[in-house]
Amino acid sequence: MATATRIVRGAYRDSIALMKLSAALAAMPGVEQASLVMATEGNVDLLRQTGLLTDDTDARPSDVLIVVRATSDKALAGALGEAERSLATSALAPAAHGGGPEPVAPRSTAMAIAAAPQSNLALVSVPGEYAAAEAMKALRLGLNVMLFSDGVSVEDEVAIKSLAQARNLLVMGPDCGTAIVNGVPLAFANVVRRGVIGCVGASGTGLQQITSLIDRYGQGVSHALGTGGRDLSEAVGGVSMLAGIQALAGDRGTRVLVLVSKPPAPSIARNVLAAARKIRKPTVVCFVGAEPPAAKDGNLHYARTLEDAARIATSLAARRAPARRTAARAPPFRARFARGQRCVRGLYSGGTFAYEASWLLGAALGDEVWSNAPVHKKFALRNPWTSHGHTVIDLGADEFTRGRPHPMIDHRLRNDRILREAEDPEVAVIVLDVVLGHGAHPDPSAEMVPAIRTAQAAAKRRKRQIAFVAFLCGTADDPQDLPRQEATLRDAGVVLGQSNADAIRIAAAIAKRGTAAAPSRSASKRRKA
Repeated sequence: MATATRIVRGAYRDSIALMKLSAALAAMPGVEQASLVMATEGNVDLLRQTGLLTDDTDARPSDVLIVVRATSDKALAGALGEAERSLATSALAPAAHGGGPEPVAPRSTAMAIAAAPQSNLALVSVPGEYAAAEAMKALRLGLNVMLFSDGVSVEDEVAIKSLAQARNLLVMGPDCGTAIVNGVPLAFANVVRRGVIGCVGASGTGLQQITSLIDRYGQGVSHALGTGGRDLSEAVGGVSMLAGIQALAGDRGTRVLVLVSKPPAPSIARNVLAAARKIRKPTVVCFVGAEPPAAKDGNLHYARTLEDAARIATSLAARRAPARRTAARAPPFRARFARGQRCVRGLYSGGTFAYEASWLLGAALGDEVWSNAPVHKKFALRNPWTSHGHTVIDLGADEFTRGRPHPMIDHRLRNDRILREAEDPEVAVIVLDVVLGHGAHPDPSAEMVPAIRTAQAAAKRRKRQIAFVAFLCGTADDPQDLPRQEATLRDAGVVLGQSNADAIRIAAAIAKRGTAAAPSRSASKRRKA
Protein backbone atom coordinates (compact mmCIF):
# COMPACT_ATOMS: atom_id res chain seq x y z
CA MET A 1 0.00 0.00 0.00
CA ALA A 2 1.37 3.41 -0.99
CA THR A 3 0.30 6.86 0.23
CA ALA A 4 1.21 10.25 -1.22
CA THR A 5 0.16 13.88 -0.94
CA ARG A 6 0.03 16.86 -3.26
CA ILE A 7 -0.58 20.53 -2.51
CA VAL A 8 -2.37 22.81 -4.96
CA ARG A 9 -1.53 26.34 -3.87
CA GLY A 10 -4.24 29.00 -3.62
CA ALA A 11 -6.93 26.82 -5.18
CA TYR A 12 -9.98 27.28 -2.95
CA ARG A 13 -12.89 24.91 -3.65
CA ASP A 14 -16.08 24.45 -1.63
CA SER A 15 -16.52 21.29 0.39
CA ILE A 16 -19.18 19.70 -1.84
CA ALA A 17 -16.94 19.99 -4.91
CA LEU A 18 -14.03 18.48 -2.97
CA MET A 19 -16.19 15.64 -1.59
CA LYS A 20 -17.40 14.75 -5.09
CA LEU A 21 -13.87 14.76 -6.49
CA SER A 22 -12.66 12.65 -3.53
CA ALA A 23 -15.39 10.09 -4.26
CA ALA A 24 -14.51 10.00 -7.97
CA LEU A 25 -10.83 9.38 -7.20
CA ALA A 26 -11.67 6.70 -4.65
CA ALA A 27 -13.60 4.82 -7.35
CA MET A 28 -10.53 4.58 -9.60
CA PRO A 29 -8.94 1.12 -9.91
CA GLY A 30 -6.39 0.43 -7.20
CA VAL A 31 -7.32 3.45 -5.05
CA GLU A 32 -8.13 2.51 -1.46
CA GLN A 33 -8.84 5.98 -0.12
CA ALA A 34 -8.69 9.56 -1.39
CA SER A 35 -9.32 12.85 0.35
CA LEU A 36 -9.21 16.40 -0.98
CA VAL A 37 -9.66 19.14 1.62
CA MET A 38 -8.81 22.76 2.21
CA ALA A 39 -5.67 22.53 4.33
CA THR A 40 -7.01 24.20 7.46
CA GLU A 41 -5.62 23.14 10.81
CA GLY A 42 -8.82 21.25 11.61
CA ASN A 43 -8.87 19.35 8.32
CA VAL A 44 -5.19 18.44 8.58
CA ASP A 45 -5.76 17.16 12.13
CA LEU A 46 -8.67 15.01 10.93
CA LEU A 47 -6.51 13.45 8.23
CA ARG A 48 -3.90 12.64 10.86
CA GLN A 49 -6.50 11.12 13.18
CA THR A 50 -7.70 8.81 10.42
CA GLY A 51 -4.12 7.74 9.63
CA LEU A 52 -4.33 9.00 6.07
CA LEU A 53 -1.76 11.73 6.69
CA THR A 54 1.37 10.71 8.62
CA ASP A 55 3.99 13.27 7.54
CA ASP A 56 4.23 16.97 8.21
CA THR A 57 2.87 19.30 5.54
CA ASP A 58 3.54 22.93 4.71
CA ALA A 59 0.10 23.33 3.13
CA ARG A 60 -1.66 26.58 4.03
CA PRO A 61 -5.41 27.03 4.72
CA SER A 62 -5.81 28.59 1.25
CA ASP A 63 -4.37 25.45 -0.41
CA VAL A 64 -6.07 22.22 -1.46
CA LEU A 65 -4.40 19.20 0.15
CA ILE A 66 -4.68 15.94 -1.82
CA VAL A 67 -4.01 12.64 -0.01
CA VAL A 68 -4.31 9.31 -1.81
CA ARG A 69 -3.70 5.75 -0.63
CA ALA A 70 -3.47 3.09 -3.36
CA THR A 71 -2.37 -0.50 -3.92
CA SER A 72 0.35 0.40 -6.42
CA ASP A 73 2.55 3.29 -7.47
CA LYS A 74 0.82 3.33 -10.86
CA ALA A 75 -2.66 3.70 -9.30
CA LEU A 76 -1.30 6.35 -6.95
CA ALA A 77 0.22 8.41 -9.75
CA GLY A 78 -2.95 8.12 -11.83
CA ALA A 79 -5.17 9.35 -9.01
CA LEU A 80 -2.90 12.25 -8.10
CA GLY A 81 -2.65 13.31 -11.72
CA GLU A 82 -6.41 13.15 -12.18
CA ALA A 83 -6.92 15.23 -9.02
CA GLU A 84 -4.57 17.95 -10.21
CA ARG A 85 -6.14 17.99 -13.70
CA SER A 86 -9.65 18.20 -12.27
CA LEU A 87 -8.73 21.07 -9.98
CA ALA A 88 -7.07 22.91 -12.84
CA THR A 89 -9.99 22.50 -15.24
CA SER A 90 -12.59 23.47 -12.62
CA ALA A 91 -10.85 26.76 -11.85
CA LEU A 92 -12.95 29.87 -12.26
CA ALA A 93 -12.69 31.15 -15.82
CA PRO A 94 -13.74 34.61 -16.96
CA ALA A 95 -17.11 34.74 -18.68
CA ALA A 96 -17.26 35.14 -22.44
CA HIS A 97 -17.44 38.77 -23.47
CA GLY A 98 -17.63 40.76 -26.65
CA GLY A 99 -14.37 42.67 -26.67
CA GLY A 100 -12.93 45.13 -24.21
CA PRO A 101 -11.09 44.23 -21.03
CA GLU A 102 -11.70 40.79 -19.55
CA PRO A 103 -14.05 40.84 -16.55
CA VAL A 104 -12.42 40.18 -13.20
CA ALA A 105 -13.91 37.43 -11.02
CA PRO A 106 -15.05 38.90 -7.68
CA ARG A 107 -12.57 38.19 -4.90
CA SER A 108 -14.70 39.45 -2.02
CA THR A 109 -18.35 39.74 -1.04
CA ALA A 110 -18.19 43.50 -1.57
CA MET A 111 -16.91 43.01 -5.14
CA ALA A 112 -19.69 40.51 -5.80
CA ILE A 113 -22.35 42.95 -4.62
CA ALA A 114 -20.89 45.67 -6.82
CA ALA A 115 -21.19 43.30 -9.80
CA ALA A 116 -24.70 42.13 -8.85
CA PRO A 117 -26.31 44.85 -6.67
CA GLN A 118 -29.71 43.14 -6.72
CA SER A 119 -28.36 40.20 -4.67
CA ASN A 120 -29.76 39.70 -1.18
CA LEU A 121 -28.32 36.31 -0.15
CA ALA A 122 -24.76 35.11 0.37
CA LEU A 123 -23.92 31.40 0.52
CA VAL A 124 -20.84 30.97 2.73
CA SER A 125 -18.90 27.73 2.29
CA VAL A 126 -15.38 28.23 3.60
CA PRO A 127 -13.37 26.38 6.26
CA GLY A 128 -14.92 26.77 9.70
CA GLU A 129 -12.10 28.94 11.01
CA TYR A 130 -13.04 31.69 8.53
CA ALA A 131 -16.77 31.11 8.18
CA ALA A 132 -17.90 33.38 11.01
CA ALA A 133 -15.89 36.34 9.70
CA GLU A 134 -17.27 35.90 6.17
CA ALA A 135 -20.83 35.61 7.48
CA MET A 136 -20.36 38.80 9.50
CA LYS A 137 -19.05 40.64 6.42
CA ALA A 138 -22.08 39.58 4.40
CA LEU A 139 -24.52 40.66 7.12
CA ARG A 140 -22.85 44.06 7.44
CA LEU A 141 -23.30 44.47 3.68
CA GLY A 142 -27.03 43.86 4.06
CA LEU A 143 -27.17 40.24 2.85
CA ASN A 144 -29.06 37.32 4.29
CA VAL A 145 -26.71 34.38 4.80
CA MET A 146 -26.80 30.64 4.15
CA LEU A 147 -23.86 29.36 6.19
CA PHE A 148 -23.04 25.91 4.78
CA SER A 149 -19.77 25.68 6.73
CA ASP A 150 -19.52 23.68 9.92
CA GLY A 151 -16.83 24.00 12.56
CA VAL A 152 -18.26 27.32 13.77
CA SER A 153 -18.23 27.72 17.57
CA VAL A 154 -21.43 28.26 19.53
CA GLU A 155 -20.10 31.65 20.62
CA ASP A 156 -19.57 32.70 17.00
CA GLU A 157 -23.00 31.38 16.02
CA VAL A 158 -24.62 33.48 18.75
CA ALA A 159 -22.69 36.57 17.60
CA ILE A 160 -23.62 36.03 13.94
CA LYS A 161 -27.30 35.57 14.72
CA SER A 162 -27.38 38.52 17.10
CA LEU A 163 -26.08 40.76 14.31
CA ALA A 164 -28.62 39.28 11.88
CA GLN A 165 -31.41 39.88 14.37
CA ALA A 166 -30.35 43.51 14.86
CA ARG A 167 -30.34 44.08 11.10
CA ASN A 168 -33.59 42.17 10.42
CA LEU A 169 -31.76 39.60 8.32
CA LEU A 170 -31.91 35.80 8.21
CA VAL A 171 -29.02 33.42 8.87
CA MET A 172 -29.45 29.81 7.78
CA GLY A 173 -26.79 27.78 9.59
CA PRO A 174 -24.02 27.19 10.46
CA ASP A 175 -23.89 23.65 9.08
CA CYS A 176 -27.01 24.34 7.02
CA GLY A 177 -26.92 21.80 4.20
CA THR A 178 -30.35 22.29 2.66
CA ALA A 179 -32.47 25.23 1.56
CA ILE A 180 -34.89 26.23 -1.20
CA VAL A 181 -35.25 29.97 -1.75
CA ASN A 182 -37.72 31.28 -4.32
CA GLY A 183 -37.73 27.86 -5.96
CA VAL A 184 -33.94 27.64 -6.16
CA PRO A 185 -32.49 24.54 -4.43
CA LEU A 186 -29.27 25.24 -2.52
CA ALA A 187 -26.62 22.67 -1.48
CA PHE A 188 -28.24 19.26 -0.76
CA ALA A 189 -31.82 19.85 -1.89
CA ASN A 190 -34.42 18.26 -4.13
CA VAL A 191 -36.21 19.61 -7.19
CA VAL A 192 -39.71 20.31 -5.95
CA ARG A 193 -42.60 22.16 -7.54
CA ARG A 194 -43.47 25.69 -6.43
CA GLY A 195 -46.44 26.05 -4.15
CA VAL A 196 -47.87 27.59 -1.00
CA ILE A 197 -46.19 25.56 1.75
CA GLY A 198 -43.23 27.19 3.51
CA CYS A 199 -40.88 25.17 5.70
CA VAL A 200 -38.40 26.09 8.42
CA GLY A 201 -36.17 23.32 9.72
CA ALA A 202 -33.22 22.60 11.97
CA SER A 203 -32.69 19.42 9.95
CA GLY A 204 -31.39 19.14 6.40
CA THR A 205 -32.67 15.65 5.62
CA GLY A 206 -35.87 16.44 7.52
CA LEU A 207 -36.48 19.33 5.13
CA GLN A 208 -35.60 17.11 2.16
CA GLN A 209 -38.06 14.42 3.25
CA ILE A 210 -40.93 16.82 3.89
CA THR A 211 -40.46 18.91 0.74
CA SER A 212 -40.07 15.80 -1.45
CA LEU A 213 -43.22 14.22 -0.01
CA ILE A 214 -45.14 17.48 -0.44
CA ASP A 215 -44.18 17.32 -4.12
CA ARG A 216 -45.21 13.66 -4.38
CA TYR A 217 -48.55 14.40 -2.70
CA GLY A 218 -49.35 17.00 -5.34
CA GLN A 219 -48.58 20.29 -3.60
CA GLY A 220 -45.56 22.61 -3.75
CA VAL A 221 -43.09 24.60 -1.68
CA SER A 222 -42.69 28.38 -1.51
CA HIS A 223 -39.45 28.33 0.51
CA ALA A 224 -37.57 25.85 2.70
CA LEU A 225 -35.32 27.63 5.19
CA GLY A 226 -32.67 25.82 7.21
CA THR A 227 -31.58 27.04 10.62
CA GLY A 228 -28.59 24.86 11.54
CA GLY A 229 -28.81 22.00 14.02
CA ARG A 230 -27.99 24.03 17.16
CA ASP A 231 -30.45 26.85 16.57
CA LEU A 232 -33.10 25.52 18.97
CA SER A 233 -30.66 25.02 21.84
CA GLU A 234 -30.76 27.17 24.97
CA ALA A 235 -27.44 28.76 24.00
CA VAL A 236 -28.56 29.97 20.56
CA GLY A 237 -32.20 30.63 21.42
CA GLY A 238 -34.01 29.68 18.20
CA VAL A 239 -33.10 32.98 16.54
CA SER A 240 -33.17 31.60 12.98
CA MET A 241 -36.32 29.55 13.51
CA LEU A 242 -38.13 32.64 14.83
CA ALA A 243 -36.82 34.78 11.96
CA GLY A 244 -37.91 32.14 9.45
CA ILE A 245 -41.42 32.06 10.93
CA GLN A 246 -41.69 35.83 10.63
CA ALA A 247 -40.35 35.82 7.08
CA LEU A 248 -42.91 33.24 5.95
CA ALA A 249 -45.69 34.97 7.91
CA GLY A 250 -45.15 38.05 5.74
CA ASP A 251 -44.78 36.11 2.49
CA ARG A 252 -47.96 36.31 0.39
CA GLY A 253 -47.00 33.17 -1.51
CA THR A 254 -46.98 31.07 1.67
CA ARG A 255 -50.34 29.90 3.08
CA VAL A 256 -49.19 26.97 5.24
CA LEU A 257 -46.07 26.61 7.41
CA VAL A 258 -44.15 23.50 8.49
CA LEU A 259 -41.66 23.61 11.38
CA VAL A 260 -39.31 20.64 11.84
CA SER A 261 -36.50 19.79 14.23
CA LYS A 262 -35.46 17.31 16.86
CA PRO A 263 -37.04 18.19 20.22
CA PRO A 264 -35.93 21.76 21.11
CA ALA A 265 -34.91 22.94 24.54
CA PRO A 266 -38.21 23.31 26.46
CA SER A 267 -38.02 27.11 26.86
CA ILE A 268 -37.16 27.53 23.15
CA ALA A 269 -40.01 25.23 22.13
CA ARG A 270 -42.42 27.44 24.07
CA ASN A 271 -41.11 30.56 22.31
CA VAL A 272 -41.32 28.94 18.87
CA LEU A 273 -44.88 27.69 19.42
CA ALA A 274 -45.96 31.08 20.77
CA ALA A 275 -44.54 32.81 17.68
CA ALA A 276 -46.28 30.32 15.38
CA ARG A 277 -49.64 30.86 17.10
CA LYS A 278 -49.40 34.63 16.57
CA ILE A 279 -49.06 34.46 12.79
CA ARG A 280 -52.44 32.70 12.39
CA LYS A 281 -51.47 30.81 9.26
CA PRO A 282 -52.04 27.03 9.57
CA THR A 283 -48.75 25.64 10.91
CA VAL A 284 -47.60 22.03 11.14
CA VAL A 285 -45.15 21.28 13.97
CA CYS A 286 -42.95 18.18 13.83
CA PHE A 287 -40.47 17.75 16.68
CA VAL A 288 -39.01 14.38 15.66
CA GLY A 289 -38.66 12.01 18.60
CA ALA A 290 -41.28 13.72 20.77
CA GLU A 291 -44.83 12.42 21.05
CA PRO A 292 -47.09 15.28 19.90
CA PRO A 293 -50.20 16.47 21.74
CA ALA A 294 -53.32 14.66 20.64
CA ALA A 295 -55.41 17.78 20.18
CA LYS A 296 -55.15 20.62 17.69
CA ASP A 297 -53.83 23.83 19.27
CA GLY A 298 -55.39 26.83 17.55
CA ASN A 299 -53.67 27.15 14.18
CA LEU A 300 -51.04 24.55 15.17
CA HIS A 301 -51.27 20.98 13.88
CA TYR A 302 -48.85 18.50 15.43
CA ALA A 303 -47.22 15.71 13.42
CA ARG A 304 -45.55 12.60 14.82
CA THR A 305 -43.35 11.86 11.82
CA LEU A 306 -41.83 13.64 8.84
CA GLU A 307 -44.31 11.77 6.66
CA ASP A 308 -47.24 12.96 8.77
CA ALA A 309 -45.96 16.54 8.57
CA ALA A 310 -46.00 16.41 4.77
CA ARG A 311 -49.45 14.79 4.66
CA ILE A 312 -51.00 17.31 7.06
CA ALA A 313 -49.41 20.27 5.24
CA THR A 314 -50.66 19.12 1.83
CA SER A 315 -54.16 18.61 3.20
CA LEU A 316 -54.16 22.10 4.70
CA ALA A 317 -52.83 23.60 1.46
CA ALA A 318 -55.69 21.91 -0.43
CA ARG A 319 -58.12 23.18 2.24
CA ARG A 320 -58.98 19.64 3.34
CA ALA A 321 -59.11 18.12 6.82
CA PRO A 322 -55.58 17.10 7.93
CA ALA A 323 -54.71 13.54 6.92
CA ARG A 324 -52.31 11.15 8.62
CA ARG A 325 -51.27 7.58 7.95
CA THR A 326 -52.49 5.49 10.86
CA ALA A 327 -52.41 1.81 9.89
CA ALA A 328 -49.27 -0.19 9.17
CA ARG A 329 -49.20 -2.00 5.85
CA ALA A 330 -48.74 -5.74 5.76
CA PRO A 331 -45.11 -6.40 4.86
CA PRO A 332 -44.83 -7.07 1.12
CA PHE A 333 -42.05 -9.63 1.49
CA ARG A 334 -41.99 -13.21 2.78
CA ALA A 335 -38.78 -14.42 4.36
CA ARG A 336 -37.89 -17.64 6.14
CA PHE A 337 -35.50 -16.59 8.84
CA ALA A 338 -33.14 -19.00 10.52
CA ARG A 339 -33.22 -19.55 14.26
CA GLY A 340 -31.89 -16.47 16.04
CA GLN A 341 -32.48 -14.05 13.16
CA ARG A 342 -34.45 -11.23 14.80
CA CYS A 343 -32.52 -7.98 14.57
CA VAL A 344 -33.05 -4.88 12.44
CA ARG A 345 -30.05 -2.83 11.36
CA GLY A 346 -30.50 0.65 9.88
CA LEU A 347 -27.65 2.11 7.83
CA TYR A 348 -28.44 5.77 7.16
CA SER A 349 -26.78 8.66 5.38
CA GLY A 350 -29.20 11.22 6.88
CA GLY A 351 -28.87 12.12 10.57
CA THR A 352 -32.54 13.02 11.13
CA PHE A 353 -33.61 9.87 9.30
CA ALA A 354 -31.46 7.80 11.66
CA TYR A 355 -32.87 9.62 14.68
CA GLU A 356 -36.48 9.15 13.53
CA ALA A 357 -35.80 5.50 12.68
CA SER A 358 -34.36 4.79 16.15
CA TRP A 359 -37.42 6.29 17.80
CA LEU A 360 -40.01 4.60 15.58
CA LEU A 361 -38.27 1.23 15.61
CA GLY A 362 -38.05 1.18 19.39
CA ALA A 363 -41.75 2.01 19.66
CA ALA A 364 -42.73 -0.61 17.06
CA LEU A 365 -40.66 -3.46 18.50
CA GLY A 366 -40.89 -2.51 22.17
CA ASP A 367 -37.18 -3.18 22.43
CA GLU A 368 -33.83 -1.45 22.83
CA VAL A 369 -32.49 0.26 19.71
CA TRP A 370 -28.81 1.21 19.83
CA SER A 371 -27.38 4.11 17.85
CA ASN A 372 -24.55 6.61 17.52
CA ALA A 373 -27.31 9.26 17.45
CA PRO A 374 -29.73 7.82 20.02
CA VAL A 375 -33.05 9.25 21.09
CA HIS A 376 -32.13 8.25 24.65
CA LYS A 377 -28.51 8.55 25.80
CA LYS A 378 -28.64 5.19 27.54
CA PHE A 379 -28.83 3.53 24.11
CA ALA A 380 -25.68 5.21 22.75
CA LEU A 381 -23.30 2.76 21.08
CA ARG A 382 -19.93 2.60 22.73
CA ASN A 383 -18.34 1.71 19.41
CA PRO A 384 -20.28 2.95 16.36
CA TRP A 385 -18.22 0.67 14.10
CA THR A 386 -19.83 -2.41 15.68
CA SER A 387 -23.57 -3.10 15.92
CA HIS A 388 -25.43 -5.27 18.39
CA GLY A 389 -29.10 -6.07 18.83
CA HIS A 390 -31.33 -3.64 16.96
CA THR A 391 -29.01 -0.86 15.76
CA VAL A 392 -29.45 2.30 13.68
CA ILE A 393 -26.31 4.05 12.44
CA ASP A 394 -25.92 7.60 11.15
CA LEU A 395 -23.05 7.14 8.70
CA GLY A 396 -22.91 10.88 8.12
CA ALA A 397 -21.72 11.51 11.67
CA ASP A 398 -18.27 12.98 12.24
CA GLU A 399 -16.69 9.69 13.26
CA PHE A 400 -17.44 8.25 9.82
CA THR A 401 -16.76 11.29 7.62
CA ARG A 402 -13.35 12.33 8.95
CA GLY A 403 -11.14 12.27 5.88
CA ARG A 404 -13.97 10.81 3.76
CA PRO A 405 -16.72 12.21 1.55
CA HIS A 406 -20.25 12.21 2.96
CA PRO A 407 -22.16 8.93 2.39
CA MET A 408 -24.73 10.75 0.22
CA ILE A 409 -21.86 11.22 -2.22
CA ASP A 410 -19.63 8.17 -1.63
CA HIS A 411 -21.36 4.85 -0.91
CA ARG A 412 -18.29 2.71 -0.24
CA LEU A 413 -18.41 2.97 3.55
CA ARG A 414 -22.08 1.97 3.67
CA ASN A 415 -21.54 -0.84 1.18
CA ASP A 416 -18.76 -2.24 3.37
CA ARG A 417 -21.06 -1.98 6.39
CA ILE A 418 -23.86 -3.80 4.53
CA LEU A 419 -21.54 -6.76 3.99
CA ARG A 420 -20.43 -6.75 7.63
CA GLU A 421 -23.99 -6.58 8.97
CA ALA A 422 -25.06 -9.43 6.68
CA GLU A 423 -22.43 -11.69 8.28
CA ASP A 424 -24.09 -11.32 11.70
CA PRO A 425 -26.33 -14.39 12.23
CA GLU A 426 -28.78 -12.25 14.27
CA VAL A 427 -29.58 -9.87 11.43
CA ALA A 428 -32.95 -10.32 9.72
CA VAL A 429 -33.62 -6.89 8.17
CA ILE A 430 -31.36 -4.11 6.87
CA VAL A 431 -32.93 -0.67 6.32
CA LEU A 432 -31.40 1.94 4.00
CA ASP A 433 -32.13 5.53 3.03
CA VAL A 434 -31.40 6.64 -0.54
CA VAL A 435 -31.16 10.42 -0.86
CA LEU A 436 -31.54 12.00 -4.30
CA GLY A 437 -31.29 15.60 -5.44
CA HIS A 438 -28.59 18.20 -5.97
CA GLY A 439 -25.31 17.34 -4.28
CA ALA A 440 -26.10 13.62 -3.92
CA HIS A 441 -24.51 10.75 -5.88
CA PRO A 442 -25.67 10.74 -9.53
CA ASP A 443 -26.70 7.04 -9.45
CA PRO A 444 -26.95 5.81 -5.85
CA SER A 445 -28.96 2.65 -6.51
CA ALA A 446 -26.37 1.37 -8.98
CA GLU A 447 -23.69 1.93 -6.34
CA MET A 448 -25.61 0.04 -3.65
CA VAL A 449 -27.04 -2.94 -5.54
CA PRO A 450 -23.77 -4.91 -5.95
CA ALA A 451 -23.26 -4.88 -2.16
CA ILE A 452 -26.89 -5.86 -1.59
CA ARG A 453 -26.63 -8.79 -4.02
CA THR A 454 -23.34 -9.92 -2.48
CA ALA A 455 -24.88 -9.82 1.01
CA GLN A 456 -27.92 -11.78 -0.16
CA ALA A 457 -25.74 -14.44 -1.79
CA ALA A 458 -23.55 -14.77 1.31
CA ALA A 459 -26.63 -15.20 3.53
CA LYS A 460 -28.05 -17.83 1.19
CA ARG A 461 -24.84 -19.87 1.40
CA ARG A 462 -25.30 -19.86 5.19
CA LYS A 463 -28.94 -21.04 4.85
CA ARG A 464 -30.20 -17.61 5.86
CA GLN A 465 -32.18 -14.85 4.20
CA ILE A 466 -31.95 -11.11 4.79
CA ALA A 467 -34.74 -8.68 3.97
CA PHE A 468 -33.58 -5.35 2.58
CA VAL A 469 -35.96 -2.42 3.06
CA ALA A 470 -35.28 1.08 1.71
CA PHE A 471 -36.95 4.36 0.85
CA LEU A 472 -35.95 7.07 -1.59
CA CYS A 473 -35.97 10.71 -0.56
CA GLY A 474 -36.51 12.52 -3.83
CA THR A 475 -38.85 13.61 -6.60
CA ALA A 476 -39.48 12.71 -10.21
CA ASP A 477 -37.64 15.85 -11.31
CA ASP A 478 -34.42 15.12 -9.43
CA PRO A 479 -31.43 14.53 -11.72
CA GLN A 480 -31.04 10.88 -10.62
CA ASP A 481 -34.40 9.83 -12.20
CA LEU A 482 -36.51 8.57 -9.28
CA PRO A 483 -38.44 5.85 -11.20
CA ARG A 484 -35.19 4.38 -12.52
CA GLN A 485 -33.66 4.36 -9.04
CA GLU A 486 -36.73 2.59 -7.65
CA ALA A 487 -36.71 0.00 -10.43
CA THR A 488 -33.02 -0.80 -9.87
CA LEU A 489 -33.61 -1.46 -6.18
CA ARG A 490 -36.77 -3.51 -6.73
CA ASP A 491 -34.95 -5.68 -9.27
CA ALA A 492 -32.42 -6.46 -6.54
CA GLY A 493 -35.20 -7.65 -4.22
CA VAL A 494 -35.34 -4.53 -2.06
CA VAL A 495 -38.72 -3.71 -0.50
CA LEU A 496 -39.46 0.00 -0.88
CA GLY A 497 -41.31 2.18 1.59
CA GLN A 498 -42.81 5.52 0.63
CA SER A 499 -41.00 7.34 3.43
CA ASN A 500 -38.63 6.72 6.31
CA ALA A 501 -41.54 6.06 8.64
CA ASP A 502 -43.10 3.66 6.13
CA ALA A 503 -39.81 1.78 5.71
CA ILE A 504 -39.54 1.36 9.49
CA ARG A 505 -43.14 0.11 9.69
CA ILE A 506 -42.35 -2.49 7.05
CA ALA A 507 -39.04 -3.50 8.66
CA ALA A 508 -40.62 -3.88 12.09
CA ALA A 509 -43.47 -5.96 10.71
CA ILE A 510 -41.04 -8.28 8.90
CA ALA A 511 -38.89 -8.67 12.00
CA LYS A 512 -41.87 -9.37 14.26
CA ARG A 513 -43.48 -11.91 11.96
CA GLY A 514 -40.32 -13.61 10.85
CA THR A 515 -42.16 -14.05 7.55
CA ALA A 516 -43.37 -11.56 5.01
CA ALA A 517 -44.53 -11.47 1.16
CA ALA A 518 -42.70 -11.92 -1.78
CA PRO A 519 -45.19 -12.33 -4.56
CA SER A 520 -45.66 -15.94 -5.53
CA ARG A 521 -44.02 -17.17 -8.70
CA SER A 522 -47.39 -17.41 -10.42
CA ALA A 523 -48.24 -13.82 -9.41
CA SER A 524 -44.91 -12.63 -10.82
CA LYS A 525 -45.66 -14.42 -14.09
CA ARG A 526 -49.10 -12.81 -14.28
CA ARG A 527 -47.57 -9.35 -13.83
CA LYS A 528 -44.99 -9.99 -16.55
CA ALA A 529 -47.71 -11.25 -18.88
